[in-house]
Amino acid sequence: MSLSRRGLLAASGAVGALAASGAGAHAAENGAPAGRDSRAGEHSGGAGARRRRVRTGFDRLADGGYALLAGERVGIVTNPTGVTSDARHVVDVMHADERVNLTAVFGPEHGFRGTAQAGGSEGRYDDPATGLPVHDTYLKSGQALADIFTASGVDTIVFDIQDAGARFYTYIWTLYDCMKAAELAGKRFVVLDRPNPVSGRAALGPVLEKPFATFVGREPIAQAHGMTVAELARLFNGEFLGDRPVELGTVRMSGWRRSDFFDGTGLPWVPPSPNMPTPETALVYAGTCLFEGTNLSEGRGTTRPFELLGAEGVDRRWAEAANALELPGVRFREAYFAPVFSKYQGKTIGGVQLHVHDREVFDPVRTGIGLLVTARRSWSGFAWRPDNWIDKLTGSVKVRTLIDAGAGTDDVVGAWRAELAAFRAVRREYLRY
Repeated sequence: MSLSRRGLLAASGAVGALAASGAGAHAAENGAPAGRDSRAGEHSGGAGARRRRVRTGFDRLADGGYALLAGERVGIVTNPTGVTSDARHVVDVMHADERVNLTAVFGPEHGFRGTAQAGGSEGRYDDPATGLPVHDTYLKSGQALADIFTASGVDTIVFDIQDAGARFYTYIWTLYDCMKAAELAGKRFVVLDRPNPVSGRAALGPVLEKPFATFVGREPIAQAHGMTVAELARLFNGEFLGDRPVELGTVRMSGWRRSDFFDGTGLPWVPPSPNMPTPETALVYAGTCLFEGTNLSEGRGTTRPFELLGAEGVDRRWAEAANALELPGVRFREAYFAPVFSKYQGKTIGGVQLHVHDREVFDPVRTGIGLLVTARRSWSGFAWRPDNWIDKLTGSVKVRTLIDAGAGTDDVVGAWRAELAAFRAVRREYLRY
């Protein structure tokens, strides 16, 4: 008897899955209530030793033999972050497993295999590794995206992408657009959950106002939403797609707690985009990405994007002013750097580097506002981007107009207190962990 390549890979994949999961593997579930998982796999051994604790939605789906997808032609929306606990790509694993009929892949911004920079995608092609057709979803929505789903011939669309925890990180709006398009195309939609890398403890920052909706924010959620992708999918379906909700399934994680940061999960970090190289980048991103809306560099083109900020003519006075705010959990170092691309390419510029020393109390959004306030006060060259991109990032004109009027950090942060409280109340209904 001979095994096909697909059968052989499936067999080896099953061995890998068993090795990763150990005894007591969980079956996939569709919308079951959140439970408390054993802490036995949390931390053990000597200093720095860790045992794998968190099982992703995909790991649990595979543990259950893909029962949730039985008998269906499956397409998956994913990118390089769609990996197993032992760092194999889920598309390669599913393609090799005869228990699931994976027939199409849908790539978001940066592409399925991650070959494109910010604002780019890979287009339509056949994946060399699997032969599967890869369809481009970037900047496609509504009926145009529904037509792609229809033409692909799939019955169910699966979503498996690592988020960064911020409203303007576009993968959550790829999720939203795909959910809407799946409903138009009459397809079922299944979200495989992954951790919020900066924890799920709280929602922070301003809430988007609908007139400012773009691909960096389609609907009124907080700037740092504090949710997982499956929780967001449930919120989208219940709050924003209420008149035409998609048939939605979710497969939650096991072992993840809302207080967990990514390094506590035991999972491999794969950069979800070229300028999100580490979990530390994600930690500050919800605040420092606001500098995309200014004439200062947000650190693109350096080894520390979103941790390094600066411009020509900025000197030590900015770091001094920022440190004088005594923002919790963070200090600022006078820094000089030369981006190799993006703003100030090839020029040595001055600015600050963020050093988060206590992430438990660090507030990225408040920090981002404090840095904007002090940058404007300490550097005469400060300017907003001419298209007022800052309004799209923050979700209204409030941040820009308050800072221009001379408001301090407390005044700006206080301006969204009521809207954030309202969002937190809605958010609470959709939390699963």
